[in-house]
Amino acid sequence: MYISKTNVSHDLIYGSGVFGMHLLRTDQWTLIWRLGLQSARDVPDKLAGLELRTGETGCPLLVDVLAGLERRVINAMDTGASTFFLGDIVSVMRGRDGPLMTSDHFRANMRADKQVIYERLLQAAQGELESMARNVEPARAWPGPTMRP
Repeated sequence: MYISKTNVSHDLIYGSGVFGMHLLRTDQWTLIWRLGLQSARDVPDKLAGLELRTGETGCPLLVDVLAGLERRVINAMDTGASTFFLGDIVSVMRGRDGPLMTSDHFRANMRADKQVIYERLLQAAQGELESMARNVEPARAWPGPTMRP
């Protein structure tokens, strides 16, 4: 998985060495807007009020999803504006059945008002990350976790 260095979750993953990945259903637009279109810099606790379970590594995992995967970072590669995290699967949780939210479905079925916000945020992020993308540190090795999840 790769994640932008400007995201708060980047530093959480880099420092803790663990992360959760979730497969969402096509009926989970509200969750996408809440977690994907808001920054943790602006919202004190993006997970507040959501049903969570704590994984084996201490990682918070969403319960109401198609599936949740808890992962432990085994390596990381700097890509300039982001970091690619290679994660070993620690646990898998199956959630409620439903059609899988794919990138194609997301783009084709997004509400027009949300698409405006999404495109504005995407453009702003691309502008912020453009200069970072030219600064790859290929020899920098991931030091391993430095904090607890």
